[in-house]
Amino acid sequence: MTYLQRLLEIFFISTRLGFTSFGGPVAHLAYFHTEYVRRRKWLDEQSYAELVALCQFLPGPASSQVGIGIGVLRGGLLGGIISFLGFTFPSVLVLLLFASMTQTFHLGEAGFIHGLKVVAVVVVAHAVIGMAEKLTPDLQRKALALIALTVTLLWAAPATQIVLMVIAALYGALFFTSKITTEASPLKFPVSRRFGAICLSMFFGLLFGLPLLHQLTSLEVVAFFERFYRAGALVFGGGHVVLPLLEQSFVPTGAIDEATFLAGYGATQAVPGPLFTFAAYLGAVMNGWAGGLLATLAIFLPAFLLVLGVLPFWTMLRKHPKIQGALLGVNAAVVGILIAALYNPIWTSTILQTRDFVFAAILFCLLVYWKWPAWVIVGLGIVGGMGMAWM
Repeated sequence: MTYLQRLLEIFFISTRLGFTSFGGPVAHLAYFHTEYVRRRKWLDEQSYAELVALCQFLPGPASSQVGIGIGVLRGGLLGGIISFLGFTFPSVLVLLLFASMTQTFHLGEAGFIHGLKVVAVVVVAHAVIGMAEKLTPDLQRKALALIALTVTLLWAAPATQIVLMVIAALYGALFFTSKITTEASPLKFPVSRRFGAICLSMFFGLLFGLPLLHQLTSLEVVAFFERFYRAGALVFGGGHVVLPLLEQSFVPTGAIDEATFLAGYGATQAVPGPLFTFAAYLGAVMNGWAGGLLATLAIFLPAFLLVLGVLPFWTMLRKHPKIQGALLGVNAAVVGILIAALYNPIWTSTILQTRDFVFAAILFCLLVYWKWPAWVIVGLGIVGGMGMAWM
């Protein structure tokens, strides 16, 4: 396969995921796992789990960062860019269109959206089962996953996941080094450490330099870019956390009224792809399509810089036994966190009636036991959701 063919493959697959990955960050990771690990085998279970754990530690959109990382691993820097564009542009396009039709476009009320949410339940459940088998093979790690699940559900705070993973990493570094039975499969990240250091320098330079530049120039475009960049750089916990931060940045100042903001919030919940694309809607409402594209660039730029900055050093650090032990602990905790997310908000907001559970069970069996492809399950979800809306 030539390099061009590989890039086209990355774009085709990431774009298909961008059109079909409904359900939020956890569902996105499940779709990625199904496509990139189970089907394509671009990376193994352990490498994927480590990439997910690392991106959970970083601020920004974790699922987008995982997608960028996989693209870079597969096709270099250009592969990461193409993977990001493919996964992101479908929802950006829809939200840009929605920004000009906020009074007449009611995506959140469509019946097929509920069917796609049922598909998300099925895909996440499948991924969680597979990851649990691989990452929690003994009672000690099962107990760690159970603790993570319990704490995540009972202590619902943005910092919960970070605290849990730090504790799990420390526990793993102390007690799991004896469980390392195989050498970690090498992640061949085609970016130098020098380039990584430059990316990290740019990340912090923009974070602290943009506010200063705005003070010196008073240019509105600088303030516009800085608000979205800051949101993407400082948010831990995924897309749901960035929404209130953006509300605080733009609604009180009068840049956008609350009703328009909430309309965009509802549309963002209904479209596939990362929730950070809400920035495209806000930017378009305030400054047209150019504003929407600039806002999208600003809010996702920190994710790019962090992934490209951290991963070159990660390939070196992950070889250390203590680091590998820490990863075993973090991976077990991630299983618990994913199970908690499967319950709330995915299950609680989707399985509302007996027929929802029956439909989910049928789709689960078709996916897991009959081995039907994911895109067929998505199609059935759309048809079934529309059918249930008419009943």
